[in-house]
Amino acid sequence: MKICVFCGSSAGYRPDYRDAAVALGRAIALRGATLVYGGSKVGLMGAVADAVLMAGGEAIGVIPTALRDKEIAHPGLTELHVVGSMHERKQMMADLSTGFVALPGGLGTLEELFEIWTWAQLGYHRKPVGLLDVAGFYDQLRGFLDHTVEAGFVRAEHRDMLIVDDNPVSLLDRYDRYEPVALAKWIGPTER
Repeated sequence: MKICVFCGSSAGYRPDYRDAAVALGRAIALRGATLVYGGSKVGLMGAVADAVLMAGGEAIGVIPTALRDKEIAHPGLTELHVVGSMHERKQMMADLSTGFVALPGGLGTLEELFEIWTWAQLGYHRKPVGLLDVAGFYDQLRGFLDHTVEAGFVRAEHRDMLIVDDNPVSLLDRYDRYEPVALAKWIGPTER
């Protein structure tokens, strides 16, 4: 199993965010899985990678040349792939991974989460996508996602594809039992 983690290159203001990144990193390593992530040594990105490595696991980073110095590429990874663009980064991370988890983060984290979830909705992959919801960080986003269903833009089954948990071990356990949704994306004019 190779788990791709999307998260902030910043640590955020709450210690809970870093603690969750460390707990997720340990959980990945202890189940014999490999971390795939953005390749940085700073923020939550660095915390999850360091935790995996300290627990004896493997960590694969993928970082664009333009961000190698800004995000400060992690020098101690099992593998570090330096690619030409963000598009290449996301594609390589998707290709290498068997599942995806978003920790707290900013615009980049949200963009990566929504893109990979959209790919699942469209049937481009059949891998689990989830949120490690730390201290209610994603509560308002989850409410908005429910609203997209109520407004007729997202099928309930596609909304339910997003696995949400506040515990990294139980989140990854749910990935082991994941069954992909086989349902057309489009909602017809008479469907609710």
